[in-house]
Amino acid sequence: MTTDVLANLGPIFLGSRLRRLAERLQAGAARLIVEAGLDVQPCHMPLLAALDRGPMTVGALVEAVGMSQPGVTRAAGQLVRMGLVRSGRGADRRERTLSLTPAGEAAMARIKHVIWPRCQAAVNEMCDSRSLLAQVAEVEAALAVAPLDVRAQRAPAPALRIVEFDDSLAQAFHDINAEWITAMYRLEPADTDVIENPRARIVDPGGAVLFVEAPGLGVVGTCALKKTGEGVFELTKMGVRASARGLKAGEFLLAAAIERAMSLGARTLYLLSNRKSEAAIHLYEKLGFVHDGEIMARYGAAYQRCNVAMRYRG
Repeated sequence: MTTDVLANLGPIFLGSRLRRLAERLQAGAARLIVEAGLDVQPCHMPLLAALDRGPMTVGALVEAVGMSQPGVTRAAGQLVRMGLVRSGRGADRRERTLSLTPAGEAAMARIKHVIWPRCQAAVNEMCDSRSLLAQVAEVEAALAVAPLDVRAQRAPAPALRIVEFDDSLAQAFHDINAEWITAMYRLEPADTDVIENPRARIVDPGGAVLFVEAPGLGVVGTCALKKTGEGVFELTKMGVRASARGLKAGEFLLAAAIERAMSLGARTLYLLSNRKSEAAIHLYEKLGFVHDGEIMARYGAAYQRCNVAMRYRG
């Protein structure tokens, strides 16, 4: 049996699930309309119901039914062509006024007598419509105060966590680094040697390899601390998968790497980079790294692409 993705993911797909529900309800309503001998569509019903209360300008109709102005204009034009609605100029001659024609009034009488009672009975048979409509009104009111995207930005970011290196993660270390290096540069022999042998080149000589894990995404980033001397560590091979953009996984990982370097007794913590990595350099600067000519002179030859050298000042 195929999994119902929309139902399985719950509130994440609330909008899509409500749209699907609306399509199913409107398909049934369309069949009722055909049985009643009317040519209108379910999308016309809100406009006809609003105009049944009296003539309205297009602007007032948009507000009354909560649809977009292009949608109202398109549907109203269809009703005009069907002879159910007339369009004229209002008293101030600046805005069109829409009203039901005698044919539209006759159609509304049939809709109210034949279709609406049957629809209401069917919905009440399926659910507690009063409670459901109250919840719908609550959601609509909440969205009027703050849209979904605004509320999402206020939600806490997914909890990231640091994962320690073990041999089962060696492939992840390779793949994450190969991904970002080949996307911007080319793999140099120094890169390949390290990313293919993280235990031998980093961990066993006294360094560390850290990973950052995001809920639902798994391991999304990694960073290494390579011991290059007594109390001297190079922060290297730091990369975050493109799928984790926006989670601040890089900043979280870098802060953890700095803390780990200090716990390993680092008196000097440095990194080598390239000016093309603007976002990474900005992050390094933000967390306390400064450009350093001495580091460049001493270690810069390690990579052909190196034209940026930084030292951690805290």
